[in-house]
Amino acid sequence: MTIVSPSVLSCDFGNIQRDVEMLNTSSAEWIHIDVMDGVFVPNISFGFPVLSAIRRHTSKVLDVHLMISNPDAYLTDFCNSGANIVTVHYEACTHLHRTLSEIKRLGMKAGVALNPHSPISVLQDIITEVDLVLIMSVNPGFGGQNFISSTVEKVVQLKELINLKNSKALIEVDGGVNLETGKLLVQAGADALVAGSFVFSSSSPTDTIQSLCELK
Repeated sequence: MTIVSPSVLSCDFGNIQRDVEMLNTSSAEWIHIDVMDGVFVPNISFGFPVLSAIRRHTSKVLDVHLMISNPDAYLTDFCNSGANIVTVHYEACTHLHRTLSEIKRLGMKAGVALNPHSPISVLQDIITEVDLVLIMSVNPGFGGQNFISSTVEKVVQLKELINLKNSKALIEVDGGVNLETGKLLVQAGADALVAGSFVFSSSSPTDTIQSLCELK
């Protein structure tokens, strides 16, 4: 089964509790929470109070994606707010190994995200230190963007690196995921798919999530 991590960036902000409770009844294993600061990306989204509120209403894995500058300053706060996985951007971290080590020391799983322009080769020296690599298949900052097709080859390259280095890292892809792109990504080696507007704008989000889980 493919891990599906629905992005609450696309939920109804006036009914977040309702939508999280819907996700609780679905086959999604994770819930994806995008944190944006208006500096690293040109948008602002959820902070600690929203993350804590979501935590109170679910026991699912909270898959927190930090699209922020200086993530090191906030890692303890994300841990205290209920994050299970914290993913930081390669492009935002001057001392990436130190940041990943601190995430793990706090008891969370550590992920690293790559923007579309960043090559897989930059992970060469830290791939054995990460639990997750998040490949961005759109430019980060906004939901509902079109899938960048070269992402599929990037997943293939990442899978080869993981196998070469005997890493246990999972591959997650975020942006423009639907049943068609999702199938290509899973066949290329992706373990987890983030889906936002495709899930929440569908007539039956739980059925859509189930269809994504069944991709192979």
